[in-house]
Amino acid sequence: MKKLYAFLILLVLFLSPADAQRSARNGRTRVNHNADKNHVDTVPSLLYQHYFGQLDSLNNDTVPMRYIESDPDYFQLFVPIAYYYAPIKQASEMNWSFQMPDSVQPIGSGLLSYNDRLFNKTARTNKQVNKVLLNLYVNRPDLVVTTEDQIRSRRLFRDDIPVKMSSETRVMKLFKPEEVKEDVGKAQVVIRKPNWWVTGGSGSLQITQNYISDNWYKGGESTNSVLGNLQLFANYNDKEKVQFENLMEIKMGFNTVPSDTVREYRINTDVLRLYSKLGIQAASKWYYTISSEFNTQFWKNYKTNTNNVVSSFMSPANFIFSVGMDYKLKNKKLNLSVLMSPVSYNLRYVGDKKVDETKFGLDEGKSTLHVIGSKVETTLAWTIIPSITLNSRLYYFSNYQKVEAEWENTFNFVLNRYLSTKLFVHARYDDGSTRSEGSSYFQLKELLSFGINYTW
Repeated sequence: MKKLYAFLILLVLFLSPADAQRSARNGRTRVNHNADKNHVDTVPSLLYQHYFGQLDSLNNDTVPMRYIESDPDYFQLFVPIAYYYAPIKQASEMNWSFQMPDSVQPIGSGLLSYNDRLFNKTARTNKQVNKVLLNLYVNRPDLVVTTEDQIRSRRLFRDDIPVKMSSETRVMKLFKPEEVKEDVGKAQVVIRKPNWWVTGGSGSLQITQNYISDNWYKGGESTNSVLGNLQLFANYNDKEKVQFENLMEIKMGFNTVPSDTVREYRINTDVLRLYSKLGIQAASKWYYTISSEFNTQFWKNYKTNTNNVVSSFMSPANFIFSVGMDYKLKNKKLNLSVLMSPVSYNLRYVGDKKVDETKFGLDEGKSTLHVIGSKVETTLAWTIIPSITLNSRLYYFSNYQKVEAEWENTFNFVLNRYLSTKLFVHARYDDGSTRSEGSSYFQLKELLSFGINYTW
C-alpha cells in the first residue's frame, strides 16, 4: 500500500513540469503569432501613408493634409516642358551583352549585404522621368515649348552683381601667395602703321643777379636779368631716303640797367626763328637739301636814355631760301649737320618807319633788300660728358660783296633733370651794316645764367 502511494506521488511530480513547459510554449506561440499579425497589418498602413495618403490629402477634402516632402529630382515634370537629350539617349541604349556562364558561385552579396536603393535614388528617378518625357514627346509634342540648348544658352540671373568686398583685411591673407594664372588667353595680332614723325622740345628759364653798392670804389651798376628759351621740333624720317626737319625757336631776355633813366628794364635777347629742311639721300651721309628760314623779333628795342627805336617786330625780318647738299653725322654723343648751299636767296624786310633801315644794309627809304649768294650753315649737338652739353650754330652768307656770319654757342652744365647753368656766347660779323665811327663789324654777346631746364 505504501508503495502504491509513493508511485502516485512521483508520477504527479513528473507530469507537472511537462505541463508547465507546454503551457509556456503555447503562450509564447500565441504572443509571437499576435506580434507577426500586428506587423503584417502595419505594412499596408505605412505604404498608404507614404504614397496614397499624400495623394488623397490633395484630392479628397475629408482626408486631413499630410506633409509632402519636396523632391527636386522631379523638377522636369513641373516646369514648362522642354526637349531634353536624356530621354532619347535612354531609349536608344543597348545594355545587353553576351556573358559566359560562370561555374563559380559569386560570394560578394552573401558576405556583406546592403540596400543599394539608398545610393541610386537619383538615377532611378531620372529613368522614370525620362520615360514620362518620352511618352509626352510621342503623344503630346505640342506641349514642348523649349529645348535643352536654349535653356543652357541663357545667362544667369543678375550675374553682373559685384561681390561685396570686406573692408577688413585678415592678417593671414597678407602672407597668402598670389595665384598664378596659367591661362593667359589668346594673343591678338595688332597691326599698327609706322609713325615716322618724332616730336619734342625743351624749355628753360635762366636768371642772373649782380649787386654793386653805390660807393663801390671802382664804380659799376647792379643788374638783374632773365632769359627764357623755348624750342619745339617735329622731324620726319622714313628710315630710307627722306628726312624732313622743322624747328621753332623763341628766345626772350630782359635786364635792368640803372643807367637808363627812361625805362626800368631793357630787352637784351629777342629771337623768333622758324626753320625747315627737306633732304633726299644721295649717298651714305649726303642729302640733296632744300632749306628755308624765317627770323625776326617780338618787341621794340630802344637806344639807351632815348625813345629812338632800334628794332621791332618785322624790322628786320629775314627770309632765306637755299638749295644744296647736307652732310650728316650722328652717333651716341654727336649730332652734326653741315649744309652747303651754292645758291641761296635772302630777303630782308624792314617795315617800321621808326627803324633806321641803313643799319641793316638797306638803302635809305627802302623797306626790302634782295640778295643772292651762297650759304654755309652748321649745327652741332655734342654731349661732352653726361652733365655737360654743347649746342652750336654757325651761319655764313656771302653775295661776294659782303659777308654776314653768326656763331651761337650754348654750354649747358646740368645739375639734375630740372636745374642747370648755361653759358651763352653769340658772336656776329656783318660788313654790310652801317657802323659807328671807330667801331668794328665784329659784335659779341655773352650771358652766364642759372635756372630751370626741362626736356620732353
